[in-house]
Amino acid sequence: MPIKSYKPTSAGRRISSVEVFEGDSKRPERKLVRIKKKWSGRTKGKITVRHRGGGHKRYIRLVDFFRQKFEIPAKVEAIEYDPNRGARLALLIYKDGTRSYIIAPCNLQVGEVVITSQKKGEPKIGSRFFLKHIPSGTEIYDIELQKGKGSRIVRAAGTSAQLMAIEGSKATVRLPSGEVRFIDAECMATIGRVSNPDHRLIRWGKAGRVRHRGIRPTVRGKAMNPVDHPHGGGEGRDPIGLKHPKTPKGKPALGVKTRRRKLSDKFILQRRKKGRFVGA
Repeated sequence: MPIKSYKPTSAGRRISSVEVFEGDSKRPERKLVRIKKKWSGRTKGKITVRHRGGGHKRYIRLVDFFRQKFEIPAKVEAIEYDPNRGARLALLIYKDGTRSYIIAPCNLQVGEVVITSQKKGEPKIGSRFFLKHIPSGTEIYDIELQKGKGSRIVRAAGTSAQLMAIEGSKATVRLPSGEVRFIDAECMATIGRVSNPDHRLIRWGKAGRVRHRGIRPTVRGKAMNPVDHPHGGGEGRDPIGLKHPKTPKGKPALGVKTRRRKLSDKFILQRRKKGRFVGA
């Protein structure tokens, strides 16, 4: 989707840009939406995630991350906007009359036919197959990590992974982060790249547009008092004064690794970013 800039009629408008939605502007499918309950970052009344709250009212679109209607062709009825994600949604109508939403890939057009198959078939954009039935080098997204559990990774706007090779019961996949890992070849993935790659280029321009998204202001810990944050206090522009940055609750922050390595190390061939091979 193209990004549009306006004439600088105000300070906020000057540096902002918006997406131009070229899909179907119809109302979402009534049976496939639910009201999104306001969470505001609280659990049992206490703030557990900061900087959440407010925002425009939204409906949740019920996206089919399983796609288990095997061998039934589905026609793309519409490409729709989803306020809860950067990617677009494709409304499918199956040959048996049922409808469902999927995350739309780039270049998928209204009227095209896609399929979910347990057999080897034409690697057409939007169709879904087992990894073992997809040719090496193909761009894929909406990937399962465990067979039959539904897609878990590579669902953000503009992202895609690459199927590098099939080795026995394992598929080698390069993820958008650069990580190379094994995934069970019996897991499913969709052919293509996630739609709306220009989403990351949006400049929000002013605080009000960010508040509409449900994001509240962020205050630096340094600007607080010692009672409010471990970084607080001092005279003037003092540094944080601690060996490592911390969260308001005193836990390590900024660059601390949180992944539970023991659970996934055996599946990772190459770490993201640094390009270091596991075991090297």
